[in-house]
Amino acid sequence: MLRIFFTAQDIARTRLAPAPDPLWEIVLSLQMLRGQRGDLLFSQWRRETARTLRRAELGPRLELLLALAPELGYFPDFITPDDSLRGMEYGLEAIRSAPNETMRHELALLEHSQLLRTGKRLPAGATRLARGEPAAVTELTQTMREYYELAIQPHQRGIEAAVQADRNLRLDAFAQAGIEGLLASLRPMMTWNAGELQVHGHRDQEIHLDGRGLLIIPSYFCVNHPMTMFDPTLPPVLIYPVSRSPANLPHGQRVALAGLIGQTRAAMLEAIAGGCTTSELARRVGVSAASASEHAAILRSARLITSHRDRNRMVHHVTRLGHALLNGL
Repeated sequence: MLRIFFTAQDIARTRLAPAPDPLWEIVLSLQMLRGQRGDLLFSQWRRETARTLRRAELGPRLELLLALAPELGYFPDFITPDDSLRGMEYGLEAIRSAPNETMRHELALLEHSQLLRTGKRLPAGATRLARGEPAAVTELTQTMREYYELAIQPHQRGIEAAVQADRNLRLDAFAQAGIEGLLASLRPMMTWNAGELQVHGHRDQEIHLDGRGLLIIPSYFCVNHPMTMFDPTLPPVLIYPVSRSPANLPHGQRVALAGLIGQTRAAMLEAIAGGCTTSELARRVGVSAASASEHAAILRSARLITSHRDRNRMVHHVTRLGHALLNGL
């Protein structure tokens, strides 16, 4: 069990990330490619992504990336730096800037873990990384970027919708009872009681925040239980799985729905599933704000969405009828 201990100062410094961390999503989706307990909703994504990766012919580069993110057990902290929440390029630069000693130590831990679990050593490319060869580190970060573009980016709209829907729940809990209410809302994934957050099903680990606070990051590809960094001296983070509905699963285009109401409006209905403003809707679907407003009005007149004004923003939500249409296809 993971036990995280808070002081009053830690509660004041605890925050909810505004979006998934792209490098954590890379690691967790790599694990998903090999299958995870409770991941049946991702079966189609796994098949489609495996085909895409085969066509991309990443070869030994993908083999190394998979080895760095085994489906079970330890993986290096240096591939999920905290800078990545600012954006993927910041995270990749942090990997390129990681001290050689850190890489060497963490890769040695990974190889030891893999030998115990599978009897296999890491691919040859790991040796080049452990030596800190600049070309090897650059190749790793390039492969991570290419993998993200192939495996995750095509499903960005559904990922954003699922994460936003979950954040709405957490922010409602925060509005009612502050950070302690937000932490309590994470049941049954974890339990909050008297300054201690407990994550059952996690390996035995204790983290004393000691005034550093905690960054809580929603994740789309995390499916089993919340996760954290192996090294407790690193900036404290907790990655937790968001809920997913059929409307935002990575199943590709909804052809039947697009045939019924049009491709743009079908994409908009999916994008609104987690709740969003008109400007967010335009960004997710890739249309102008005026076009997004016009299509939203048509969806609203068909009773597929509702809209309400929040100060100077128009906020949209999918109705029960809209969800039924999404979920029935």
